[in-house]
Amino acid sequence: MKGGRSKTESKRADPRLSVKKGAAATGKKPVKKGKAVKDPNKPKRPASAFFIFMEDFRKQFKEKHPNNKSVATVGKAGGDKWKSMSDAEKAPYVAKAEKRKGEYEKTLQAYNKKKDEGSDAEEESDKSKSEVHDDEDDDDDEGSAEDEDDDED
Repeated sequence: MKGGRSKTESKRADPRLSVKKGAAATGKKPVKKGKAVKDPNKPKRPASAFFIFMEDFRKQFKEKHPNNKSVATVGKAGGDKWKSMSDAEKAPYVAKAEKRKGEYEKTLQAYNKKKDEGSDAEEESDKSKSEVHDDEDDDDDEGSAEDEDDDED
């Protein structure tokens, strides 16, 4: 065959189609680094001044436009209004945000202090107490069964 490829050339793999070497080639599973588990008791971060503004703006917008069901429209209108506001108009929302931030910091400090002082140790001690308590209950049941056996003899 003139101009055709020989058998050895056709079996050669095209380097552009080769598979990258890595975890799949070695047969090892990649190590997943997932997010840390969040504590449900941790206080939530406070809303920013913009989100406090949006709480009020949504109410006003719904009153003016009761047929509007689009969240995107409300968000865009609120963002445009926020941008057009002066610093003096934003001041009450900024003050509320600062107040909420101060409260959040206090609750976060209390949460961290409680967490550091030994909420883990308390949980362990409660667990060990319940296990000891369970063992005592089991002993009582067994003891009463042995007493019954002794009475029969």
